[in-house]
Amino acid sequence: MASTTPEVTRPAVPRPPVRRRAPVLLAATVTTVWAALVSYLPVLILAGLVTSWRSAFRFGTAGWLLGHGVPLAVGDERVGLVPLALSVLAGWRVNRAGVHTARAIRARTPIQAVLAAGSVALVYAGLGALCANLVKPLATPVGAGLWFGGFAVVLAGIGAVGESGLLERLAGRLPLLVLDALRTGTVAALLVLGAGAAVAGVAVAVSGGQASATLATFHAGVLGQAGLTLLCLVYAPNLAAWSAAYLIGPGFAVGVGTTVSAGKVSLGALPAAPVLAGLPDSAVAGLGPLLLVLPVAGGMAAGWLLVRRRLRLAAEGQTGVPGWAELLGAAALAGPVGGGLLAMAAWASGGPLGSGRLAVIGPVGWQVGLVGAVVIALGAVIAGTATQVLMRR
Repeated sequence: MASTTPEVTRPAVPRPPVRRRAPVLLAATVTTVWAALVSYLPVLILAGLVTSWRSAFRFGTAGWLLGHGVPLAVGDERVGLVPLALSVLAGWRVNRAGVHTARAIRARTPIQAVLAAGSVALVYAGLGALCANLVKPLATPVGAGLWFGGFAVVLAGIGAVGESGLLERLAGRLPLLVLDALRTGTVAALLVLGAGAAVAGVAVAVSGGQASATLATFHAGVLGQAGLTLLCLVYAPNLAAWSAAYLIGPGFAVGVGTTVSAGKVSLGALPAAPVLAGLPDSAVAGLGPLLLVLPVAGGMAAGWLLVRRRLRLAAEGQTGVPGWAELLGAAALAGPVGGGLLAMAAWASGGPLGSGRLAVIGPVGWQVGLVGAVVIALGAVIAGTATQVLMRR
């Protein structure tokens, strides 16, 4: 007699859904447009506070273009003083657009990372050209497209390469000496810029009465004064870079033939800007020279952190015990790294405010970088040597 045992049916195992890659142009368009809106809308609101809301679109769009480095033509005058706070905000959002685009297409190879960054740059260049076309003749569409494309290809490229894992793999192939120098120089440059920001803030606060009087001359009302104050804050990173150049030594200019440095101050008529109330009117005296030690202190702090980190990694068994040549070599190489970053910050912080007397504003980048490299290397080597001796004992 045949067996009548019922067959056992196994439940079907659900298969995981297959994640498809998003089309690169679609992903780049969504992420880039969102990045542009996040940096554009605050500028539009600020323009509405400073000017009439009827003119807010034109001036806000022009200011957004200027924040990306696009020079503006106001009649026969050329305006190129970039508000670095806006540049940082826009750069951060474009970087995130590169990250999200690379994540959407699951970029894992250099070609895929370049494709993601190039797509973001293409869309961003189109947005820049469109905005320049809307505010003609303040900016030219071709020039704005090139500026926006270059701006995006660098920052979105960094984000896409980092998201794809290529940056981490590249860092793993670099010698530890180079990585230590890059890290230490970057920390030192940020500390010097932070010291510059603190000194500039204190100077403006001490001259608060003069700044308030300058602000009151605009007769802009409560909202207008709030907008002008925010406009000054947009240029706060510029002032931090100028103040760092002052502390390092070369100083900066606020017009053709002017000098603002620790050893010499030569100023003429200044624009009616509240933030310029904190400018010194003479060379440093009294306890003022103590401020010039701050850049060396920034290098020393970075050198101290370098030795502490290396000895901690050695104690955890992740690296070998660092020798004198390795530590001092990294501290010395941190000087050119930090000097290069300070030079770029000084270069980006300056620009013309017309073609006349204010055609030269800001520090000279190569001078700041050269002196900054020496100062940071000196501080890092001194602190690294002292820390190595004390911790080994």
